[in-house]
Amino acid sequence: MDKVAFSLKLSRTGTQRGPVRARLTRWAAALCLALPSASFSAAPCPPADWPLWQDFQRRFMQADGRVVDPSVPQQHSTSEGQSYAMFFALVANDPAAFERAWRWSVNNLAQGDAAARLPAWQWGRRDDGTWGILDANAASDADLWFAYALAEAARLWRRPDYGREARALLARIAADEVKELPGLGKMLLPGPSGFELDGPTWRLNPRYLPLPVLRRLAQFDPGGPWREIAANTMKMMAAVTPQGVVADWVAYRTAPDATQGFVADPEKGVVGSYDAIRVYLWAGMTARSDTAAKPMLQALAGMEKAIVDGLPPESVNAATGAASGSGPVGFSAALLPYLAARGAKDELDRQRARVRGHFPAAPDMPTERAPRYYDYVLGLFGMGWDEQRYRFLTAGTLKLSWEKVCLHAAKR
Repeated sequence: MDKVAFSLKLSRTGTQRGPVRARLTRWAAALCLALPSASFSAAPCPPADWPLWQDFQRRFMQADGRVVDPSVPQQHSTSEGQSYAMFFALVANDPAAFERAWRWSVNNLAQGDAAARLPAWQWGRRDDGTWGILDANAASDADLWFAYALAEAARLWRRPDYGREARALLARIAADEVKELPGLGKMLLPGPSGFELDGPTWRLNPRYLPLPVLRRLAQFDPGGPWREIAANTMKMMAAVTPQGVVADWVAYRTAPDATQGFVADPEKGVVGSYDAIRVYLWAGMTARSDTAAKPMLQALAGMEKAIVDGLPPESVNAATGAASGSGPVGFSAALLPYLAARGAKDELDRQRARVRGHFPAAPDMPTERAPRYYDYVLGLFGMGWDEQRYRFLTAGTLKLSWEKVCLHAAKR
C-alpha cells in the first residue's frame, strides 16, 4: 500500500468526529513521510501533464532511453541530449524516463561504468553500418548536467543511489576536465582532450557553464572546484562581451611576455550562434537573488537589441555586435527567460507568440515538417520555464510545480 492510500484509509476509519479525525489524518501523514523510501513507489503521484515533453519522447526518445537526433545521417545520440532528457524528466516528475535515459547512457556512452570513465559524447551508426561510439571524447557540459540531474533526483525522489553516482561522476569530471589556468584559476575545459593548444592556449565554451548548475554542484560537493569555476565564469563573461553578445567559443592564452587573458577562439573566431544562444537561456534562468544574475544580464544586454522584427539573429559578431540571419524558433524559446529577466515585456510577448505557434507540433505532423530536434530541446527549456514548471533557486536547487501535490517532495 502506498503512502497516499495508507493515509486516506486511516483518515476514514474509526470515529468521524472532527477533532479526532483530524488528529488521525495528521498522524497518518507524518508516519507515511517517515517510512523508508524503498517502501513505496519513487513517484506516488503521476508524471506531470506536459504535452511538449510527451511529444518529445514520442518523436525523439526510444523505449530503452536513447535520445535520437534523426536530422543527421548517423542517427546519433549525444551525451548532451541524454543529460537534457534527464533534466526534463525531473521537471515532468517522470522517474521511469529518467532511469531509462541514465542507464542507456551508462551502458553505451560510459561502457557500463561512469565512475571509471566519462560518457562519450557521440554514439550512432558508423560508416560500416554498425552502431556504437563515434567519438570517445567527453563533453563537459553534458557531464555537468548528468551530475546535476542525478543530485537533484537523489534529493527530490529520495534516491541515495543517484547521489552516490553523482559524486563519483563529479570526481571524474574534476580529475579529467578541470584545469588550473595560469593567472585565472580552475576552469572547466570542454572535454578531456583537444582543448589545450600551443601557446599555451585553452579553448573554452561559455554555454558549457550554466551558473545554476554550478551553484548546485558547489552545494552538493563543497570540496570540489565548482564555486571557483563559477567565479571564473563571471570573469570570462565580463571579458568576452564588449558588445553585449557572446561568441560560441572563446580562448584563454598566456603570451610570451607572460601576460594572460581571454582572446578570440583561434578556430571558431568571434561568431555567436547555435552554441551561444544557450548562454542567454542560462542567464535568464539564473535566480534573481543570485549575486551574479544582474551582472550576467548586463554583460549580455546586446542580444535584446539585436532582435529585429520579432526574430532573433541567427548569428552575431561578438567583437562588433553585428547581427545576421534569422534564428529558428528554438532561438525564440531560448530567449523567453532572458527577456523576462530583462523586463522586455513587449519583446517577450512577441517571442512567446512565435514559440506557441510551433509547439507542440500536431501528433500527425511528419518529423520532416515538425520543428527539429534542436528546436524541441530549446523549446522544452524555454517553454518549461515560461510556463513556470520549474525555477532555479539561489543555491541551484530546483523548485518544481509538481512538488505542490506530491507528498514525497523534499523539505526545504
